[in-house]
Amino acid sequence: MTPPNRDRVVLAAGGTGGHVFPAQALAAELIGRGCRLALITDRRGDEFGNGEIEIHRVLAGGMMGKSLAGRLKSAPELAMGTWQARGLLKRLAPKAVIGFGGYASIPAMLAAGFGGYRAAIHEQNAILGRANRLLASRVVRIATSFQRIGGVPRQALEKCVFTGMPVRPAVTALRDRPYRPLTEEAPIDLLVLGGSQGARILSDVVPASLGLLPDGLRARLRVTQQCRAEDLDRTRRAYGDLGIAADLDRFFSDVPERLGRAHLLIARSGASTVAEATAVGVPSVLVPYPHAVDDHQSANAHAVAEAGGGWLIPDQGFNADKLASRLQSLFATPVILDKAAAAAHAMGRADAASRLADMVMDMIGGNGAAEARRAA
Repeated sequence: MTPPNRDRVVLAAGGTGGHVFPAQALAAELIGRGCRLALITDRRGDEFGNGEIEIHRVLAGGMMGKSLAGRLKSAPELAMGTWQARGLLKRLAPKAVIGFGGYASIPAMLAAGFGGYRAAIHEQNAILGRANRLLASRVVRIATSFQRIGGVPRQALEKCVFTGMPVRPAVTALRDRPYRPLTEEAPIDLLVLGGSQGARILSDVVPASLGLLPDGLRARLRVTQQCRAEDLDRTRRAYGDLGIAADLDRFFSDVPERLGRAHLLIARSGASTVAEATAVGVPSVLVPYPHAVDDHQSANAHAVAEAGGGWLIPDQGFNADKLASRLQSLFATPVILDKAAAAAHAMGRADAASRLADMVMDMIGGNGAAEARRAA
C-alpha cells in the first residue's frame, strides 16, 4: 500500500512520442525519488502502461492549427475535459502538475491554473509550442530542451530553466560508448529514420542518392531504414537493384542500439530524434518536416547545425544530387564525421530526466538535490 505522506505529482501528456517519452522518463525518475505519480491524458495515454502510475483520461479537443469550424467543434470537448481535470486535481491534491505540451495536456494544465496548483511545462522543441505558449503565463517554470528557445512570451522568459530533453534509458546507457570512427575500406553504417510514421521523401531520395556514389563507396554501405508500409517494397527493390545491403522495416524496437552503431544518421528533426542522436553522439543530416507547427523541426535542426553536430538540408532542397554530394564528401573525409560526433555528444543531455526531476522537487520543496548539483 502506498504511504499516504508521499508527495504526489500529476503529469499531463499524451499523443506523440515527443510528448510521451519525456513524461515517461520524468515519471521513472520521480518514482525513484519516492513520489507518487498520476497521469492525466486523453484516449491515447495507453503508452504509459506502468502499474506505478495512476492513469486518468479526460476529453481534450485539439484547437491548434484547426480551422474556425474545427475549433468550434473542439471547444466543448476542451471545456468538458478541463472540468473533468478540475475534479481529478481536487481529489488527487498534487504538490505539482507538469505538462508536456500538445493539446492532450491543455485540460489538466488549465485546471491546474484555475485551482491554484503549482505547475510547470516542459518544451521539447527549440520553439515553444502553441499549447505551451497558451499556458506560459499560468505556470511557475518552463523547462526547455534547448539552451536557446524561441516563441517564449517576454514576460515568461525568467521562468525558463534549461533541463534538456529526457531520453529513454536504453539511450542513456549508450552515452559513454565512444563513436566508432570510419576507417578506410571498413563498412559504413547508415541509419535512416523518418519519425513515427516514416517519411516518403527519405524513401525516394536516399536510395537514389546512394546510387550516385562511386562503386567502391557504395559497396561498403550497410543501410538501416525506417519506411512507411506502402514504401517498403519499392524501397527494398531500389536497394536490391543497387546491390546495397539494407535492413528495412516500418518500426525498429532497438533504435538506440542502431544509433550506437551508426556512422551517420539521416532523419527528420523531431525533438525525440534530435535528443537521442545528440545523447548518443551521432552526427546527422537532418531534413526538417516542412509542415510542422511553427516550423519547429527547422529550429531543432538549426540548433544541431550551429553546434556542429550535423547538417541541415531543407525539405524543398533535398534531392539525390545534393545528398550524394554531401555523403561523398563526408565519407571521403572521416575526420569531419569524428568532429561532428564529438559536437553532437557535447550538445546532448543524458541527465535531462534527472535535471527535470530536480526542478520538480524544488517546486514542491522535496529536497535540495538541485542546489547540490548547482554547487558542484
